[in-house]
Amino acid sequence: MNLNLVCYSLLLLTAVGSALLPYPLAMWFLLSSLLTWLIYGADKLAARKAWRRVPETTLLVLGLAGGWPGAILGQQCFRHKTQKQPFRTRFFISVALNVAALAGLVVLGEALGALQWLAIGCVVLASVGASRSA
Repeated sequence: MNLNLVCYSLLLLTAVGSALLPYPLAMWFLLSSLLTWLIYGADKLAARKAWRRVPETTLLVLGLAGGWPGAILGQQCFRHKTQKQPFRTRFFISVALNVAALAGLVVLGEALGALQWLAIGCVVLASVGASRSA
């Protein structure tokens, strides 16, 4: 089983679930953060047990997709990915990009509904993640 496929499928289910709940953008950030936190914990366990690991690219995509609050909590709770400087730099760049995209959503929200922007972003991120794992 491809671990990337599982992670991206869970991210897609998170997008669908948040779209069905009230306040879909807030639910997206909450659910994707929870998912990202769980995946960081699973990756830390895999590192300790010498099991197959979640690729760093997948962890970065999860953070970029809106799960960065959960990633920050996961890094601190599990003491995972806190020392690896190249990863930390790329992670904080992805956080800045996500915050900038969120600001853009707020500004452009009048022209196109936020839910449509969220769906477009999910499709783009999923296709980028899928192409990197292939």
